[in-house]
Amino acid sequence: MTTLKHIVMWKLHEHAEGADKATNVRLMKDKLLACAQLSSGTLRFEVVTAQEAHAQGLEATYDIVLFSEFTDKAALDAYAEHPQHVALKGFIGAIRESRQCMDWES
Repeated sequence: MTTLKHIVMWKLHEHAEGADKATNVRLMKDKLLACAQLSSGTLRFEVVTAQEAHAQGLEATYDIVLFSEFTDKAALDAYAEHPQHVALKGFIGAIRESRQCMDWES
């Protein structure tokens, strides 16, 4: 079965929206996890922070990463276009320094 993987990585500003980076990482993770069930075609939805990676002795070059897997592009689109996800983009846009994204089928 072919699935669609969606990975997004963000670097956050040291201070944004009246909070420091650590606070915004926690807020962003909570807000992303609240989106895990927005599409019925979501197969996997993981949010990992650099703090978690460092605690395990691993290297991290981004502050927060989303790894998700969907049944197909329509399922990813349903997630991306859901009003809850769309509303989250404003917050993330205000706190992020940079963003990288990649989707692929396998």
